[in-house]
Amino acid sequence: MSETLQRICWVFPDRESARQGAMWRRVFWDAYQKVAAELGMSFTIHAPDAIAVDGLDPARPRVFVDGELVDPDETAFITALYSLPYHTMDVFNQYAVYAVLEHAGFYLPIPPWLSAVVNDKLATNLFLAGAPIPPIPTVRIGCGRDIQQRLYEPALADLTYPAIVKPAGWASGWGVNLARGEEDVRGLLSLAQGGETTLVAQPYLGAGTTDYRLYVVEGRVQAVLARIPQGDAPCSSGSRGGSMRFVDLPDELASTVDWFVARIPTPYFCVDFLHDGTRYWLSEIETDGAAGNPDAGVQHDLIAARFGAYRRAHAAWREARHA
Repeated sequence: MSETLQRICWVFPDRESARQGAMWRRVFWDAYQKVAAELGMSFTIHAPDAIAVDGLDPARPRVFVDGELVDPDETAFITALYSLPYHTMDVFNQYAVYAVLEHAGFYLPIPPWLSAVVNDKLATNLFLAGAPIPPIPTVRIGCGRDIQQRLYEPALADLTYPAIVKPAGWASGWGVNLARGEEDVRGLLSLAQGGETTLVAQPYLGAGTTDYRLYVVEGRVQAVLARIPQGDAPCSSGSRGGSMRFVDLPDELASTVDWFVARIPTPYFCVDFLHDGTRYWLSEIETDGAAGNPDAGVQHDLIAARFGAYRRAHAAWREARHA
């Protein structure tokens, strides 16, 4: 038995196309594996169904990953929920596997309950109520079979326009739309109904709104990524043509970091703020904020810091487990 974390297993429902999968390998999967190897660890990616558990003796469950027995003293699982459109059928199975692993005695750097909170934009706002930089005001609407009854309209009564309407739990700028009035919202809701996609609506902060992502490792900001929208695009994501660059930590954001660290119990997370040209707004928390690659050196150091933090947290967890 090793005295330190030897393996990081990433639970990932891989439904990417061949093109998309190859792109993500170039962007971060290959970098994760390379840095883990430099740290003397292995990094592997597994669908939820690759995990099998012998629970005949509940006091001594045995967990297998692709047929290989894994040991909680040597292995940690990354359990960041993926809920893009093609992951819909995987959401329950991801959470079920998280629960099994947690109660089988494994260290999960991202607690399953936290993954649920940060995956929904309104849940994030409510969880972080009282933040020193306020969240963007948000309305949440489920888009089921009764959407034509317009029972959601009382919740939208105080929304101002133009407004951003987007899925409550997707990522990477997918599904972000600008609504200029109630009729635009109705049209977007009718489209979302096709996939029973829950939407959120938020006041539009204006063209040129810049997104600042703070990468927080063990309570300290390791890097800051500024994402700038292209032209009048309603979001700054690279998937929508935005540009990225690493920048210095703005003073106004630096003073808020300890508040978030005290409330988000994971060694690594990202907190995103939007700047509308006048003030900052809290946008979201990501427990699996991938380090983009506008600077390969910064990306390498971020991944190394993240995995090192997981190793140290695992060591503390293990010590408590065997005390």
